[in-house]
Order: sequence, then C-alpha cells, then structure tokens
Amino acid sequence: MINFNGTIVSQDTNILTQNRAFLYGDAVFETVKIVNAKILFLEDHYFRLMASMRVVRMEIPMNFTMEYLEEQILSVAAANSLSSSCRTRITVYRNDGGYYLPQTNTVSFLIHSIGIEEVLYSFNEQKYEVDLFKDFYITKQLLSSIKTTNKILNITASIFASENGFDNCLLLNDSKNVVEAIQGNIFMVTANKLITPPVSEGCLNGIMRKQILDFAKKMNNLEVVEEVISPFDLQKADELFITNVIKGIQPITKYRKKEFDVVVAKVLLEKLNEVVSST
Repeated sequence: MINFNGTIVSQDTNILTQNRAFLYGDAVFETVKIVNAKILFLEDHYFRLMASMRVVRMEIPMNFTMEYLEEQILSVAAANSLSSSCRTRITVYRNDGGYYLPQTNTVSFLIHSIGIEEVLYSFNEQKYEVDLFKDFYITKQLLSSIKTTNKILNITASIFASENGFDNCLLLNDSKNVVEAIQGNIFMVTANKLITPPVSEGCLNGIMRKQILDFAKKMNNLEVVEEVISPFDLQKADELFITNVIKGIQPITKYRKKEFDVVVAKVLLEKLNEVVSST
C-alpha cells in the first residue's frame, strides 16, 4: 500500500502516464527512518523538504505542515504493518502539464515504505572498499545540496562500482575535490580532526551529516571542521566513513592500498543509538 495525495491505495495504481517526476525528474524527495512509530529527525527532514521545494519553485500547499506530513508518512507504515522499523520515502512532484515549462507549480505527493529488520544502527567491520568515480562530476551549486529525483550520476557510479568490485565510490566535484559517496556524506578522520566537505562544495545537505557534526562537536579532543577534501588527503586519513539516515554510519576499510581504522566511527555510532533508543 502507498499514500497518494493523502489516500491509501494499492501499490500498482498507475500514476506515471503524464507524471513530471517520471518524464523530467521534476520532483524532490525525503527518505526517513521510522522507529517505533516515530520518524527520526522529523524536524530536520521537514525543513529540508520545504527548502527543496522553494529552491525548485514548487508551490507549497497550505496544509503541508510538519504535523500533516508526519501523519501522512506514518499512515503508510501503519497500513503496511511496518511501525517497528522501516524506511519511508515521500516524493513531491509538480502536477501534470507542460514540457520543460510546467503549466502549474502545484504539487502532488507519493509515499511508500519498506521494512527494516534492525531498529538500532549497526555496522560490521568486514571489508568495505571504495575508489573514486571520475566519469562525471558534481557541480558546486545549490541544486546539488538538495534531494531531487535526478540521480543519474549516482546510478552510473553505482554501476561502475559493481562492475569493478567496489562497495561504493566517492564522487568528485568540478574542482576535482571529494564531495560525497554514492548514497551518503563522507567524513575523514586525521589525527584528532574530523573533516567533512562544506555544502558549498556541492555535497548533499544530509540529515545524518548534521547529526554526526552535532555529536562530534561535543566530543573531547576532537576538532570538527568543514573543509575541502582532495583525493590526496584520503591516503593520509586514519578513518573514512559514510553517513546517511537509513544506514547511519558505514566505515570504509580500504581505499586503493590504504586501510583504515574504525575508532571514532564506533563512538559516534554509540551516541547515535542513544538517540534512537530514547525515541
């Protein structure tokens, strides 16, 4: 079951014929994690969604309050008996009509859920190898920082990683600096410094990125900075890890010939799970 404009309907409902999200990628989305019938980091997700809609000049309906969207998202999880733990995506797209120039800026939304076995975040320390993806680059602009349905670069990078036996790839911007991973923000630990690229470099303004920065700033003996990461910096790092709201923290164990520790990532994971446990 899915939620289509506030109504629970069968998942095989045909809504694609003139759908602008399908035809032109004219849509923004949020993927949230639900634990015990509560949306983690709801406020952060809501405000990022509203900001994304404003950036692409969508009309925000008067009823799009945080409480309304929370109710709509949770209704899908409940309809699919997934309130314990699940990932739920809300896609907001401009209504049908027009070609590149839309006939309207009004929107519709679609929500669907998939179950997750684990409630708490976890990771194993098995090999997780990455390399750089150099075929295409992320541009340093505001559109790169929001979640739109135009993810062809990430898809192509995922295929490249699979074809070459990598677990993930790191994406570069048009200045050839490291921006993020295929499906999450990148963090680097060097000595007592935790580094992640600033949003101005073209990385996604990630919800989990924000949580990790907040947790890390409260840790003793750890300097937290947002600064440019070059490919050469990766070889000097003590740790590398990827963050997103579904996985939490994914340590990188190998980049080319360099292998990495998993120390700061473990501490941050514990702090993250303290928040989840209190939900």
